[in-house]
Amino acid sequence: MIKQILISDPTLRDGNHACAHQLNAEQIAIYAEAADKAGVPIVEVGHGNGLGASSLQVGLSKEDDKTILETARKHLNKSKLGIHVIPGFATIKRDLVNAIDIGVDVIRVASHCTEADITQRHLGYVRERGKEAYGVLMMSHMASASVLVEEAQKMELYGAEGIIIMDSAGAYLPSDVQEKISALVNGLKVPVGFHAHNNLGMAIANSIMAIESGAKILDGTARGFGAGAGNAQLEVLVAVLEKMGYVTGIDLYKILDASDIAEKEIMSIVPTIKSDSIVSGLSGVFSGFAKHVTRISNEYEVDPRDVYRELGKRKIVGGQEDMIIEVVMDLIRNRK
Repeated sequence: MIKQILISDPTLRDGNHACAHQLNAEQIAIYAEAADKAGVPIVEVGHGNGLGASSLQVGLSKEDDKTILETARKHLNKSKLGIHVIPGFATIKRDLVNAIDIGVDVIRVASHCTEADITQRHLGYVRERGKEAYGVLMMSHMASASVLVEEAQKMELYGAEGIIIMDSAGAYLPSDVQEKISALVNGLKVPVGFHAHNNLGMAIANSIMAIESGAKILDGTARGFGAGAGNAQLEVLVAVLEKMGYVTGIDLYKILDASDIAEKEIMSIVPTIKSDSIVSGLSGVFSGFAKHVTRISNEYEVDPRDVYRELGKRKIVGGQEDMIIEVVMDLIRNRK
């Protein structure tokens, strides 16, 4: 029996976190073309927080959504064009309509892991337009397996053709992945996927545990280019899956070439596991906060590790970037 795994590559979306959302049209074109040649099934593009998210609060994008999508669409022939959508950032009338008209194929509608209710209208609209619709539960370490199943079942009811859980903070160990993926596989009729971050060095191991627990969809980025310590490294993931006998449809040599191109053309810094990243993972803090925490901590001469610890205690999630400065001010007051 063929063991098929669907790979989605958010290098040009999650990777945008790593460069403060400053990927330009030329860089998007270069990597999209390389990923397409490698046979990557889905290439996900956009602002790090997804469609419609460019703002002062979470970061202004170098290029607007229209430019990003049109550029990627032009350079993807075999690969499907994917986007990440968080209701609240992205509206149906303003954002989804335009994105689908441009030619997006795959739309992942995401919410915090306990707020799947907000995805109903967006998922319904995507299905009405005949596009592939997936549900995404972000910051999934913050919910129990039973709660994740309940939230995922809502998304399935709303029309999601698959459910992906994100280890948005890079907080999981393989045992956590096994527990939650197994519960989802047993509780859903649609395929289950996993999106890893590498704060604790577990991204590849967690991704492999996900498929061994029944997942059929995995995310990976070139050189791990993504928020915080980065994502599961795509070229490594493809190689390991090939060694294990799984089929991805991706040409190993060409994805190695694409990753070399990505490092040269779109990365100012290749993601590594730094001290701050480790504490962020241990504290369960959204990886997309990394640039903001570093900048504000340096400005006010506060130890960023203390900031991550406090953010974790307060259970702050993506979209609450304004709380970082509040935490820093509290730490300064306590220090005095």
